[in-house]
Amino acid sequence: MKRLLVPLLAAATLSLSACDRLGLSSSAKPAFNGVDVTGSDFGRNLALTDQNGQPRTLADFKGKVVVLFFGYTQCPDVCPTTMAELAQVKKSMGKDGDKVQGVFVTVDPERDTAEVLKAYMGSFDPTFVALRGNAEQTAAAAKEFKVYYAKVPGKAEGSYTMDHTAGSYVLDTTGRLRLFERYGGPPEQLAADLKAMM
Repeated sequence: MKRLLVPLLAAATLSLSACDRLGLSSSAKPAFNGVDVTGSDFGRNLALTDQNGQPRTLADFKGKVVVLFFGYTQCPDVCPTTMAELAQVKKSMGKDGDKVQGVFVTVDPERDTAEVLKAYMGSFDPTFVALRGNAEQTAAAAKEFKVYYAKVPGKAEGSYTMDHTAGSYVLDTTGRLRLFERYGGPPEQLAADLKAMM
């Protein structure tokens, strides 16, 4: 009996591992629309001040799925589009939308004062949080999330715009970085990814 049991157990183990490779096991990872960056060694820390003058870290948002975006309030297209779509997605999710936290990190603290950020967030969703720091803190936050940004001089003296990474990061309810969502993706796909995190 023992001789028969050993080959049967070995065959069962092999078939289970084959199922795992084929994605047929019940513990298969969900298929995301965004780029899965789970396990990355960046995007673990963030310590800045919000639009109400309160110090914030990623730990403050645990229990919620966080959509984190780096931008600036005078951005003509990418930033307002991203924030408006996130507000739309959150609303479309009904009660699940209460589990989503939008976080906007300014890459232009020179112009984006707390008052400016407060008004900007209010125009999208009053629950969204805006974060800012001084030049050094902003650079450190961008480096931690591998975000590119640079000041681009405008035509008028003293004017400028900001080049910056256009996508958003999604962190799960434990505060772990999980996804990078490219700019311009369908809102329905973002909603599906956020629901998969809950």
